[in-house]
Parts: sequence; C-alpha cells; structure tokens
Amino acid sequence: MKFQLFTQVALKEELIKYGLKKGSIGTIVEHYPMPEGREDGYSLEGLILFDTVEVNESQIEQVTIPAVTYP
Repeated sequence: MKFQLFTQVALKEELIKYGLKKGSIGTIVEHYPMPEGREDGYSLEGLILFDTVEVNESQIEQVTIPAVTYP
C-alpha cells in the first residue's frame, strides 16, 4: 500500500465523470489491493458531499505542506 488510510491526497488529473479538478483534496478511507500487475485502488471522501470517489493509485499524490520559517 503506497498511501495509508486517512492520508490527505490531491488529484493528479481531472475526473470529468465527477466534475472534479486536478488538485482537489480528499482523504483516503479505503484501500483496494489488486493482484500483481494491476494497480491498487482507493476510496476518497471529502470530494463530493455524502459520497466517495474511487480512484487508481496513479491518479493521486500525497499532499505536502510547505515548511514555515519564522524570522
């Protein structure tokens, strides 16, 4: 599993089927391991009200928060 449950991720591409734009942020709530040679899948919440969106691993990336520096 590349991403852990409850990790925030961003879409790497538009999901026209759902009207979602690249960069939209959701939270992983389920992981679907696939057999060798097939891509794992994930369910995301927070992108559509009261619904989940299923994506392939290649369609998401972990959200990174830039470091804050103080003077």
